[in-house]
Amino acid sequence: MANHPFDKLKALRDALPPGPTTAAITEKSPVISQEKAPPRAVLRYERKGRGGKEVTWIEQLALSETGLATWCRDAKSALGCGGSIEDGAIMLHGDQRKRLGPWLTARGVKKIAGG
Repeated sequence: MANHPFDKLKALRDALPPGPTTAAITEKSPVISQEKAPPRAVLRYERKGRGGKEVTWIEQLALSETGLATWCRDAKSALGCGGSIEDGAIMLHGDQRKRLGPWLTARGVKKIAGG
């Protein structure tokens, strides 16, 4: 181990000052209000008028604009697809109906229609 590439970095790391504690980080973190999960969601599949492209809509969530944005971002991340918010509903690229059911149930939605 005479020529290990990380030996010099270890020496530099030991010379650094200590960073903030985890308690200091959590105190500065913004508090994000978690909205209560909506009791119902309606899933709708659409391909007409989109040049053959498939989209899945999540409608009737009864969430605020920030709540919709959070749910859209989380759904895109969890399902690995693109999407956006249009007309108060979440639009996800592709046919996501089978994968959305378990995801919505895990988020606390009690009734899922149209899936």
